[in-house]
Parts: sequence; structure tokens; C-alpha cells
Amino acid sequence: MDRPTVLPTPLEVQVKARPLPRHVGIIMDGNGRWAELRGQPRLEGHREGSVSVREVTRAARRVGVQALTLYAFSSQNWARPAEEVAGLMELLREYLESERAEILDNGIRLNAIGEVEKLPRYVKEPLERLMADSAHNTGMVLTLALSYGGREELLRAARSLAESVARGELDPAHLGADDLESRLWTSGLPPVDLVVRTSGEQRISNFLLWQVAYAELCFTDALWPDFRTEEFLRCLSQYQGRERRFGLTSAQLNRDETPQRAKA
Repeated sequence: MDRPTVLPTPLEVQVKARPLPRHVGIIMDGNGRWAELRGQPRLEGHREGSVSVREVTRAARRVGVQALTLYAFSSQNWARPAEEVAGLMELLREYLESERAEILDNGIRLNAIGEVEKLPRYVKEPLERLMADSAHNTGMVLTLALSYGGREELLRAARSLAESVARGELDPAHLGADDLESRLWTSGLPPVDLVVRTSGEQRISNFLLWQVAYAELCFTDALWPDFRTEEFLRCLSQYQGRERRFGLTSAQLNRDETPQRAKA
């Protein structure tokens, strides 16, 4: 069924006309609190949060964001009550099935980062199938961070480097940032320019620890199920109003001495 045409709001028009972050990461926080405030089971908050995932993904694609990474399930989330974990896995499976057509029809490439091998088979199989079927799409890259942790990612990358050094493939005296980045799960994605966290919390919570080194941070009080298109656009607009210096001074930027990292 065709979706009704969404007319862009003035804010969307404004955002689309200005330089966009290439890669946006979102820490989707507040599902449980949203449900508890309404006297509902926590899983209902996660279910409503999936609507926000759909809306924000559509908005990001419409305005032209190159890559969107959603912190969907952390390495530490496995410690939550078994019933909640099982419910989250079922919602993830439902999402992969319900959004399959939209992802493929809109040229989105689905990606996943994290210890994906830990996911149950009924989630991993549709995930891998959709990733394979969308692999040649050239539109926005939608990355789901699943069983993901920034420390875990860095440890795995460090082990990989150590193994290459032990085999004599790399000289430790000449290791650089590129060597580590090539072993991160995000290898091949654009640099992260903006990280958004919902629900009023102001911390990174083990998300993209290496990648956020020069990212702008946007914290919003909106709980994730209430974070829809306009909230997302406001975060993009806030990013567009900031000066990206990458260690230089404003005077240097004004002389068009923009750092290579900013131009990349």
C-alpha cells in the first residue's frame, strides 16, 4: 500500500537547505519511563518507540542524511529481566519484517554493528537476510547497534591489531588511527557528526566511544516514544547552528582554513 505523501514543514525545508551531519547516531532512551508514566508495561513503551524509529528513519532519508545509527540494544541490556529481553527480541523481529519493503523500496542499506552472533536465530536470520538483500542499495545507510558496546568494540579492535602485530603483519611503531578504525564495526561508514540522546539523560552510555571524538552532542528531554519528526529536525537545526572547529580557532575557519576532517 502506498503511503500518503508527507508535505515538508517549514523546519524540514530549512534543515534540508543547510549543511547536514553526514552520520547521526541516536541513543533511544525513555521507552520504559514513557510506559510507566501511563501505567503500562515497559514493553508497550518499546512498542511505541518503534513508531519513532520508523518516523525518524523516514525523516533522515528525506532530508538527505547519509547514515543513521540507532542504539537499539546494548551489550548491557542482556542483564534486563528475561521477559523484557524476550519482548525486545520479538519487537526487533517484527520490525525487520514490517519494514522490509520500505527499506528495499527506498534504497536504504541496512547494516548492523555489535555482537550480532549473540542474537537469537529468529532475529538473526531476518536481519542477515535483509542486510544481504539491501547490500547494493545506494541510499541512506541505516545501522542498528545490536548487542553493542563501545568498550567491547574497542577491545575487539585492539585484539585484532595485537594479532596482526604478532603475525608480523603490522609494525607497532607505525600503528595509526586508521589502523584501529579499519577494525571497528563502523568501518566504511561516514564520520559521526551528531549524537542525539533522548529522555533528558546527558551521558554517552558506551555508545560509539571512539567515533564521537569530534561529534556534536544534542540532549533532549523528550522520551523516545515522543521523539518524532519535528524533534529530530530540531536536533539537526541545532547542529547546523554550531561552529565545527576541530581544534582550530574561529579566525582560522573564517580564513577558509577548514580542517580536512571537516571537509571529508
